[in-house]
This record gives sequence, C-alpha cells and structure tokens, in this order.
Amino acid sequence: MTDDTIQDRVLKVIATTKRIPLADVRPDSSFESLEIDSLDRLNILFGLESEFDIEINDDDAKEIQNIHEMIEGITQLVQANTKTPSSPGE
Repeated sequence: MTDDTIQDRVLKVIATTKRIPLADVRPDSSFESLEIDSLDRLNILFGLESEFDIEINDDDAKEIQNIHEMIEGITQLVQANTKTPSSPGE
C-alpha cells in the first residue's frame, strides 16, 4: 500500500465525516481551518479505525495537532499492522 493511497483515504474519511468537499481537505490543513472540534476528531478517528481496520491509541490521538500528523500516524499504524500478524491472544 502506498503512502498516497493512505493519504487519499485519510483525507476522504475526514471530508466524509465532516461533510465538507474533499478539495477543502489538504495534508497541510489544520483542525482549526477545517473547523474540526473534539467531537469531530473522535468521529474521524472512529472512521479511520473502520477504514483501515486498525486500533488508534487514545493517548496518541490526543497528541495529533493537524492533518499531516494524522496521516503520518495512520501510515505508521497501517505499516505496523501489515508487517506483524496478530497473535491469537490479541
């Protein structure tokens, strides 16, 4: 999976969740510029977990300050998820 694909999917989840045009959501956008509040962020995180079949740590999520950081974090989680198979105990 390429970074562009992950980035495109993250941007699409944000646009869909926030109900704003995809063209308005860019990797360099801030949460403030997109008027994303804490409830929106929570809904976006749920959408991203569903889209990528990953689990996002709440503490890590709180550290994210902009769209670029969100894309980077999702990319790392997806890459880690594809490299290490889940053990039966998880």
